[in-house]
Amino acid sequence: MREHKRTAYVNGAIIIINIVYFLYLELAGSSTDTLFMLKKGAMYVPLIVDGGQYYRLLTCIFMHFGIQHLINNILVLFILGDNLERALGRVKYLVFYLLCGVGANVFSMIVEMATPGRWAVSAGASGAIFGVVGGLIYIVGVNRGRLEDLTSRQLILLAVVTLYHGFTSTGVGNAAHVGGLVIGIFLGMVFYRKPGKNKKDIYGYE
Repeated sequence: MREHKRTAYVNGAIIIINIVYFLYLELAGSSTDTLFMLKKGAMYVPLIVDGGQYYRLLTCIFMHFGIQHLINNILVLFILGDNLERALGRVKYLVFYLLCGVGANVFSMIVEMATPGRWAVSAGASGAIFGVVGGLIYIVGVNRGRLEDLTSRQLILLAVVTLYHGFTSTGVGNAAHVGGLVIGIFLGMVFYRKPGKNKKDIYGYE
């Protein structure tokens, strides 16, 4: 086991993209303006299903409604994303993150279509981030409850508290959170291979 930690370049790049896109939105208009966010790529089911604007399932992952929304997501990604990138490897982590984000949005869209009421304009990285949490829950579990400085108890507590906060608050995309968590656990099973004796280190890099 190596003592040093590899730099997680992909996770850092994702964080930078989120920040840069947020600054662009603020300079071009306002990230708290729902109509403006819709024009810039936020998720809206009628435009996706009826208008064929499927790109919104991806673009909305990098958009946030206000600075607090951005900070909350970026902090969790900053704390946890590096661990997952080192465990999976850079390419797998990028694919994992995008699949979790898009998959969580698809799940949210299906739930919204099955629920009568007004369509919501939504955006945020939380579906992908819950996927990161889900992936780490699986990986930490198969590594006897610990990976680097993370434990299963910490991750499960984080997921439970965050889900509880979402379900007891208004304006939160809970379906995307649940979908991201489940997809993350599943993709963790698919992408992660526990290193054997012939591996160079425990982080998923050859």
